[in-house]
Amino acid sequence: MQEASDAARSLCGMDIAAAPRRAIPPPTVSLMGLEVAALSERETIEYILDAVDAGSGGWICPANLDVLRQWRHSAEVRDLIAGADLVVADGMPLVWAGELQGSPLPERVAGSSLFVSLTEAAAEAGASVFLLGGNPGTAEAAVKRLSHRSPGMRLAGVLSPPFGFEADSIWLDRIERTLSECAPDIVYVALGFPKQEHLIVQLRKSVPEAWFVSCGISFSFVAGEIQRAPVIVQRLGLEWLHRMAQEPKRLYRRYLLEGIPFLARLAWSALASRVAHAARSAL
Repeated sequence: MQEASDAARSLCGMDIAAAPRRAIPPPTVSLMGLEVAALSERETIEYILDAVDAGSGGWICPANLDVLRQWRHSAEVRDLIAGADLVVADGMPLVWAGELQGSPLPERVAGSSLFVSLTEAAAEAGASVFLLGGNPGTAEAAVKRLSHRSPGMRLAGVLSPPFGFEADSIWLDRIERTLSECAPDIVYVALGFPKQEHLIVQLRKSVPEAWFVSCGISFSFVAGEIQRAPVIVQRLGLEWLHRMAQEPKRLYRRYLLEGIPFLARLAWSALASRVAHAARSAL
């Protein structure tokens, strides 16, 4: 795996035919115009590790209901997410919408689950990982727990920038320099949407052969700072209630005032799409 990364970094001056191959884009499902990869979690992991093995970098952006809402309402967010190589359904409402409109997605691919499962698969494949973001000490605590699950994990590094770092050129330079020196295969960026996405766009130029993963609050889940909902609650699409119960002041607006009305719009859009498709098929 590292040999593939080393080869990718030595391409300067080589014939273009020797450049790393690009993975074939997966099929997608359009939800209100956002193209979501129709991949299972296992297929997503295989896609990323195949690209890493080929020395081809990328960026996976898990999209939940709130991300879709912001994408729908903001041209800036649409331009931002347009740079992602994979957008996956990080939320049961998106999976339900795909089913309702007659173009089902295989399953939910949650960034928090992917943080663990992709790291385990990367350890088996010999790919290195880098954790960027989280509260002070959180990434280190997450690494400790992950290393117990995957003793073969190759840790390229950990870095937790302070609050407001995005306006500090010294810190931004330090992040870019650190990633360039560590040359990780996979970089988890846990800063929340859309701050982490803006940073990823900047950093991809420094390590173009790496895969970046937007993963929000994932470090805190694994470290045990925040308790994730039980699996059955996740599958029922009620994880948001569990989250809001732990952080009501921060999340009530996102889930109650913005999320529920937008969920109704998404359901209506999916139903309208199904009816339109049925009408076209009947012609």
